[in-house]
Amino acid sequence: MTNEKSTYEDYKYFMQDVGSIYIGCKYTLQEIMDNDEITFRFRRITADDLAKDRDPEDTLETLLYYLTAQDFTSKLFKRMGTRVKVSVLREKKSFFGGKQERVYRTEEMSVDELTALSPDEKERLGIVIQEIKISKLMLASV
Repeated sequence: MTNEKSTYEDYKYFMQDVGSIYIGCKYTLQEIMDNDEITFRFRRITADDLAKDRDPEDTLETLLYYLTAQDFTSKLFKRMGTRVKVSVLREKKSFFGGKQERVYRTEEMSVDELTALSPDEKERLGIVIQEIKISKLMLASV
């Protein structure tokens, strides 16, 4: 039980640099709204738009996993210049032609690329959503 809790907490973080903010996708919408470390603008967007008509205990990961291209939330993420960091299950070929193994590779996807995949395709590809990266400049313009 302790290991599950620490794994869950590993993906709850907020970081920023000069041009972007990074938010771990294990945060629930309520935790985002309550966390004073996260920029006010993103907390306000979460309260007004992302959490609207949703369970506040939904995580960012869940929200993004079931997002479709037609959702208002999808369009909002695109306007914020959001990139999504995911782990994808890939086949790793042995150097000497031996046995292949499946390993996770970290990739960055746009919201369009993520919404182009259905939840069934995401499951088949073994996609795990880790974090979102949002442009500060584009966040300010939303």
